[in-house]
Amino acid sequence: MVKEVHVAVGVITAADGKIFIARRADSAHQGGLWEFPGGKVSPGETVQQALARELEEELAIQVLHSEPLIKIRHDYGDKQVLLDVHRVTGFTGEPVGNEGQPVQWVSRQQLADFDFPKANRAIIAALKLPGNMLITGDAATEQQFFERVEGALKAGIRLVQLRVKDGGRELSASLVDRVRALCREHDALLLLNTSPEVFSSLSADGLHLNRYQLAQLASRPVAENRLLGASCHNAEEILQAKKIGVDYILLSPVAKTTSHPDAQPLGWEKFAELAALAGCPVFALGGMHPEDLPTAKQHGGHGIAAISAWWNA
Repeated sequence: MVKEVHVAVGVITAADGKIFIARRADSAHQGGLWEFPGGKVSPGETVQQALARELEEELAIQVLHSEPLIKIRHDYGDKQVLLDVHRVTGFTGEPVGNEGQPVQWVSRQQLADFDFPKANRAIIAALKLPGNMLITGDAATEQQFFERVEGALKAGIRLVQLRVKDGGRELSASLVDRVRALCREHDALLLLNTSPEVFSSLSADGLHLNRYQLAQLASRPVAENRLLGASCHNAEEILQAKKIGVDYILLSPVAKTTSHPDAQPLGWEKFAELAALAGCPVFALGGMHPEDLPTAKQHGGHGIAAISAWWNA
């Protein structure tokens, strides 16, 4: 049996939002690829202690503040790793390649231009995705629909899942174009809740699959430069989502909802258990409110998704 290697990883973030990356030595595992710096957690060490030690040794900085970002389990075949990733926002010193490794400061958008180990894909997704996701709801008129989208964006939402459920409105190119324009004005990402076939004819940042579409797929249906997400409700669906390479998961229902009153809620403990299987950012859905965001993060979630919390505000 291959032993799992526990690794502390630091996403070092500057005040201007740029992120520090380093290139792995050619002789190392996954050599020649770029990475977020870190190293193995030694017996008896906490993740924070290991991270501080490794970053001082590798980069000559002293960590002052870090916070959990995501945990990722990945099987490379010849090696299994548990990446315990923390965002480092406070440090002293100027990071350098203390061991001769090439290093760079890059923007979040530039991360796509570098080759990273497969396990790092989830880290990049976590950096790209905000913590709050609006799922669009119904509206009496088209004008009200766009007013509610714009209102949520003005309130700080930076991730919108465009879902059309009422019979009087379709996920048309004109509707998507208007919502996308509003999102661009506020530097927000737009996801479309639709089929891969419809998505291919439209323009947005990502595709969101429902559980039935997810079950039918054998591989990732969109390009790597587009986000892919899926709605999941149990371990089997999460494993299917991992198989096709999703970038995030909506896990529901966490709490009781008025829209699905008969659905048995997962609760936070079950949410944490399932989120640990995902290996990618997980959003809690179902009865969520803005004040639930810290609780979601405490239970291994990346953020929360909701309709009414922002749609009717």
